[in-house]
Amino acid sequence: MTTVYDVKAEPLIHEVADNLQEEFDAPKWTKYVKSGSNRDNPPEQEDWYHIRSAAILRKIYTDGPLGVSKLRTIYGSREDNGHGPKHHGKASGKVIRTALQNLEEADLVETEEGEGRKITDQGKSFLDEKSEKVI
Repeated sequence: MTTVYDVKAEPLIHEVADNLQEEFDAPKWTKYVKSGSNRDNPPEQEDWYHIRSAAILRKIYTDGPLGVSKLRTIYGSREDNGHGPKHHGKASGKVIRTALQNLEEADLVETEEGEGRKITDQGKSFLDEKSEKVI
């Protein structure tokens, strides 16, 4: 049986994102927001919210349980301070929080008290099924 660990991340994430578009709609505000305070512009892809949600789902499968704070650090990037030294900037917490809430409503992740979100059995089988399709 093929699992998430056996396939490349990018094709799997895009396959899962296509299915997540059928599960839930992206919030209306995602057209206008940046993916982090350290970004200059909003994402250019139309379905970036579902791609981020799929990436979060995969990350929770491989490294979970994970909370919002840890995911903000993972999806953050370098902050440009002009002439000053560069530092790491965290990703948007609102985007990650709403993505996790949508994944919880779809029964793909669940809250582990004090540890963050972990993948459910349904989420595991969903990702393994998509991994089989990608390979």
